[in-house]
Amino acid sequence: MAAPVLSYPECMRIAYCISTLEIGGAEKQALLLANQMRRRGHIVLLFVLFAAEGIELETQLPVVRLNQPRTVRGLLRAARLARAFLSAFQPDLLHSHTFPANMFARMLAMRGHVPFVVHTFHNVTEGGPLRTLAYRLTRRSMDASTAVSEAVRMRMLRRHIVTPTTIQTIPNAIDLDALRVEPTQRPTLRAELARGASFVWIAVGRISRAKDYPNLLRAFALVHEQQPSAALWIVGDVAADRHQRSNRELLGRIQSAPGVRCLGSRSDVPALLFAADGFVLASAWEGAPLALAEAMAMQLPVVATDVGGVREILADCGELVPQCDSPSLASAMLRVMRLTSASLERLASSRARIEEHFAIPAIIQQWESFYDHLLARSRMAS
Repeated sequence: MAAPVLSYPECMRIAYCISTLEIGGAEKQALLLANQMRRRGHIVLLFVLFAAEGIELETQLPVVRLNQPRTVRGLLRAARLARAFLSAFQPDLLHSHTFPANMFARMLAMRGHVPFVVHTFHNVTEGGPLRTLAYRLTRRSMDASTAVSEAVRMRMLRRHIVTPTTIQTIPNAIDLDALRVEPTQRPTLRAELARGASFVWIAVGRISRAKDYPNLLRAFALVHEQQPSAALWIVGDVAADRHQRSNRELLGRIQSAPGVRCLGSRSDVPALLFAADGFVLASAWEGAPLALAEAMAMQLPVVATDVGGVREILADCGELVPQCDSPSLASAMLRVMRLTSASLERLASSRARIEEHFAIPAIIQQWESFYDHLLARSRMAS
């Protein structure tokens, strides 16, 4: 049954901005937040900066597609094109996600086209020294920000991208309803993709440096030596970033690795999680990975590197290993594969943890209170 539309004491006009709608954690979270705000009676408009280059998330939100190339010139042109839409929409605030969208929002704020700018930082790194410098030089054009984990908040503070009074932590929300799958999907996907594997590991995330798939490939090679019937599914497309060439070379290594299947970008991730036997995250750095929380909600055994906000999500509901340590990662994967049914009972607590700390109702309430507090403070100041 659909959740009721809730009316808030004061309707807000909120413009959201994201670089693309390609399948990724920041994109999913931005859409989820925008949809929830709309369902609660607020007026929402979504700006998408760049032209699509891959499979995109679907949305019924009103969307302004600026369709610019992923360049500085494209970003500047996007800011010019957005002015007329913002003038007509008259938002109370502009909430941006990802570095290009954050800079886009700051450009608009500097020209007086938006009254209030909010950023969400999704990762412990927003890029190299030039991006950090750009953030510092334009910091006054941002009014407030949030981090998806305490690790991200502390990283932004240490790099002097924000000040303590302008950032707080609001975790990612997990849409438990979107994780419902039909029981028949597991045998169907296993027959199609598993090729008789006795244990299937799944990793979800774009092929990028952050996800450190070379670490995972080395670890899985060690696992495969001892468990030749094990399989690894990698779900994600090549990241369209400045390392795209090396990312594509890495894709070739993934595709040729024994026991590994690269499934590319998929819209049926919940079904794939349901069809797998264990979830593995080998990242070199993270913010607060949505795929990890979704795997926990599906009660999959988890092995993950202890980076960013991973520990904040996982707690004691899985195996944590050091980053860039393939032997430790492989040992943890093998331990999980040998677990007995009694040892797997703690997986029920992983679902309970997600329900208690990351389910939509509590997180969306935090967002609504955050917005309302900011706007009330702004009205008092004026």
